[in-house]
Amino acid sequence: MNTRINKNIEIVFSEGLQDLLRHGPKGDPIEYRLLRRASIKDIVESLGIPHTEIGTIQLGSRETDFGFIPEPGQRIHISEITPPFDVTRPSQLRPEPLPTVRFIVDVNVGRLAALLRLTGFDTDYSNSLDDRHIAELAHGDNRVVLTKDRALLKRSKIVFGRLVRAVQPEDQLTETLQFFGLTGPYNLFSRCLRCNGKLQPVAKAVILHRLEPKTKKYFNTFKTCPDCNRIYWRGSHCDAMVAKLESAGLR
Repeated sequence: MNTRINKNIEIVFSEGLQDLLRHGPKGDPIEYRLLRRASIKDIVESLGIPHTEIGTIQLGSRETDFGFIPEPGQRIHISEITPPFDVTRPSQLRPEPLPTVRFIVDVNVGRLAALLRLTGFDTDYSNSLDDRHIAELAHGDNRVVLTKDRALLKRSKIVFGRLVRAVQPEDQLTETLQFFGLTGPYNLFSRCLRCNGKLQPVAKAVILHRLEPKTKKYFNTFKTCPDCNRIYWRGSHCDAMVAKLESAGLR
């Protein structure tokens, strides 16, 4: 007499992860068949959810980590990260926190990089970086990855990341600041919008030969980027930038 061996596990996803599931009815537990020995990280990502979106993995009353190997018959509860997410504090899934909040942004949310720099956050961005280089930089420079690319966030070198949901750059900024609990005060106009360098004050006389006639006449306070040598001053263009920040909910 043949008996059928149950090789399934049951995964219960919290509401915040339901929309990220690739298959299966939303809201119902997922019956997953164990065809090989795999970590819960690999299993969850095969269902469409990057590990960066997961806050806790619960087996009964015990919280476990990404390396956990499920056994047939187990029921596992997986919950999303609950904001505000403090990346500088250790957790079961991320025992080595970041020393500070720094970002790296990929090309599909590239305009977000300028807004984060404008707000004062150290934000790496280049439209020439591929996924492998972004993952390596995130790992080596202790940065949080911001993207809409699920495949990028599934890379094992990326520990901290966010699958950005908003579409408009101003809304993406609001989402990012709220998710990571970055309530300010913000160090506005402290970074180069072009290359992320930290701006430094410069005497007007030093750069006078580089200024347009009206800029020479009406402005006296300037900063320069030590990395790309770009000049900044508080002109009417700053009002437009401030308006962008206000539309994102900053005051």
